Amino acid sequence: MGDEKRELPPVPDRLPVSVVDAHTHLDACGAVTAADVTAMVDRAERAGVARVVTVADDLASARWAAEAATWDPRVWAAVAIHPTRTKAFGDAEKSEVERLASAERVVAVGETGLDYYWDYSPRDAQQEAFRWHIDLAKRLGKPLMIHDREAHEDVLRILAEEGAPNAVIFHCFSGDAEIARRCLDAGYVLSFAGTVTFKNAKGLHEAARLCPPGSYLVETDAPFLTPHPFRGRPNEPYGAAYTVRHLAALRGEAVHEVAESVRTTAERIYRLPSVTTG
Repeated sequence: MGDEKRELPPVPDRLPVSVVDAHTHLDACGAVTAADVTAMVDRAERAGVARVVTVADDLASARWAAEAATWDPRVWAAVAIHPTRTKAFGDAEKSEVERLASAERVVAVGETGLDYYWDYSPRDAQQEAFRWHIDLAKRLGKPLMIHDREAHEDVLRILAEEGAPNAVIFHCFSGDAEIARRCLDAGYVLSFAGTVTFKNAKGLHEAARLCPPGSYLVETDAPFLTPHPFRGRPNEPYGAAYTVRHLAALRGEAVHEVAESVRTTAERIYRLPSVTTG
């Protein structure tokens, strides 16, 4: 059992419509070189996950993600400083994040937001950094990708106070139906990770059923949050295919309908070229 827990799940059958993994961490999955990235995205494409957005959480990761997005045409990037790393977030860090976020293949500012689960950064530092990232997303005209862990009320309050960018993505949405309604009413997009496949995630199941087409995405947050029935094992972008199928069952829709919805939503939010084939 120990060895199995360290193994990647099997690559699932190909989805009927290709989708985008809206949030993954290729470097944390073990990718270092361009060849590593290509091999990882090749595995994803076999499952119908044809494109990915690789996301940074610190400056080293941001530099790598922005560079990796130039290595393979199926890869884009998002850069920001993760809220748990904002204890020291000064002018030099801001200047570097802004430079990287301005790159053509960086399609979002993120992940940024608030994390009240861990205590690595004071809440006031997190909130100040969050406000700065909101402003950056608006100045660059790019989507804002939010990390919200046990901080729903403050995240929503600060977005309202600052004025949200035109596109806001709640990465790995973790709220219940009531929070989902508030986000949807504000025009925000909810991104569902493997957590929505967990049997005990009743609030997430309700939230997923609420979302009209065009208001939700699918992500892996790989190498974390591997979908059921492989929970606890390493994750890769192809895992998004498991989540798409689970979402379809939750919503009582055909797999191709959910896949088409998350593909077109990702293309619209991230301004990706349209792909109409499976």
